[in-house]
Amino acid sequence: MKVAGKSFDGWTSVALLLTAGYLFLVVWPLITVLISSVSSGGSFTLDGFATFFSSRLYYGTLINSLMVTVCVTILAFVIAFPLAYFMTMFRIPGSRTIQVLILASMMSPPFIGAYSWILLLGNNGLITRWLQGTFGISAPSIYGFAGILLVLTLQLVPLIFTYLMGAWRTIDVSLLEAAESMGVTGWRRAAKVITPLLLPTVLGGSLLVFVRAFADFGTPMLIGQGFRTIPVLIYSSFVGEVSIDSSFAAAVAVIVIAVTLAVFLIQKFIVDRRTFSMTAMRAIEPTRLTGWRGWLVYLYIYSFLTLALAPLLVVVVSSFRNTLYGQFVAGFSFNNYINAQRDITRYVTNTFSIGITALVVLVVIAVLVSYLTVRRKNALTGALDTMTMVPYVVPGLIIGIALITAFSQPPLVLTGTFAIMVLALAIRRLPYTVRSTTALMYQFSPSIEEAAVSLGASKFRTLMQVIVPALAPGILAGAVLSWVTIITELSTTLFLYNTSTQTLSLGIYAQVIRGQQGTAAALSTILLVLTMLSLALLMRIGGNREIRV
Repeated sequence: MKVAGKSFDGWTSVALLLTAGYLFLVVWPLITVLISSVSSGGSFTLDGFATFFSSRLYYGTLINSLMVTVCVTILAFVIAFPLAYFMTMFRIPGSRTIQVLILASMMSPPFIGAYSWILLLGNNGLITRWLQGTFGISAPSIYGFAGILLVLTLQLVPLIFTYLMGAWRTIDVSLLEAAESMGVTGWRRAAKVITPLLLPTVLGGSLLVFVRAFADFGTPMLIGQGFRTIPVLIYSSFVGEVSIDSSFAAAVAVIVIAVTLAVFLIQKFIVDRRTFSMTAMRAIEPTRLTGWRGWLVYLYIYSFLTLALAPLLVVVVSSFRNTLYGQFVAGFSFNNYINAQRDITRYVTNTFSIGITALVVLVVIAVLVSYLTVRRKNALTGALDTMTMVPYVVPGLIIGIALITAFSQPPLVLTGTFAIMVLALAIRRLPYTVRSTTALMYQFSPSIEEAAVSLGASKFRTLMQVIVPALAPGILAGAVLSWVTIITELSTTLFLYNTSTQTLSLGIYAQVIRGQQGTAAALSTILLVLTMLSLALLMRIGGNREIRV
């Protein structure tokens, strides 16, 4: 038997098995959401879509989400571009440390940032009380559109910044010198020469910002108040404090997928038309800044860093503040950690057991898919490679809904189990891990593999004993980055957990909702420490390797 000109062998069997598993565990659940969106009581209906578009209360959430997302994407780029420009073109004291801290500020869950700003500018926040007590003035409200915009922008600026810093390394300094010789310098050079070169990278980073901001649930849930977004609408419809309307929730989920898919296709169309390759024969050498221009650059960089890190520092300090009935009172102690010791142990244990299992599954699948994609190219592996990108454009909240819809009834009931948590987290990170591993696989010379085969090694043995060990540092660095995103994930698992599978992120969210501020701060601090330790390991493993998120 042949598949696209290749004889049927063991690798074809692996490709078929992976494709079948992916169709059943990822594609089929999403199809069940689509079916649920157009059916009710076993009959075809479009009532869910009609209900959504007939009421301003409902379609207004889509307008709100798009407004927030577009503003966040634009602001993130406007802030990140000068940041990357300054960090590349000029010698900044502590440059390496600044890049690590900016990356670290991105890796905490957005809802922790929202919670932090509540502690600062909430109705009883530190800044709110200080301004009222000292000057008798009211602090600006952190709730509503402005608060969501602030939290998500600070959270996602580092994402575009990371992409831009990677792209800067591909620009040859001779291009900049040529522009300068023609009288194009400063911001004119940045706008007319650099920006067009970075456009594919900017669009790629902007797409990720758009998808993450559009799909974020925790931030608008905590500080949105009257400003409702579409993820909150999906959650309230699917969970339903009064009643559950899963058909309506599925219809809204399909609308969200349509929006994100449309944005993805537009971005891909533009990038494909503007794609070109660059190799920096002469990398940009940072120059020293002096005078008032230098001070302005330093002020810009360190001001952003302060804004990005301040909320995280507030959470750490708040974790040691005394509480009474969940609310902060005077004094500091370790009581928040001591009183929540049992919960902390359970959350941390679940985070490690579920997270590490998901990571192992993720890495194994990524290695197999990338090997098939690079070394066994045919129609089947091409289809498998394309399918792995599906979770890239599907928000985590909808993946969770899809899994609970598909696997809450026979023949396979997984709802509330350890397995469905692992599955959800692995699916969520799969596109990124496959892409990073595939990039590594392309860098590995086929001649080395051919030499191993000529010496009598099988293809599988060559993969396990030659290719994987050679690529191990890169795979391990990608695994650590995946681990960071796994332990901070919230929306994908929001519908899938029970008390025996509750992770740190889910525990923090539950404590914030219950008003247990001290316990939430303690759990958030533990998660931040785990994140920082993971990033330190990533930097040690990755060295100067470009970090892609």
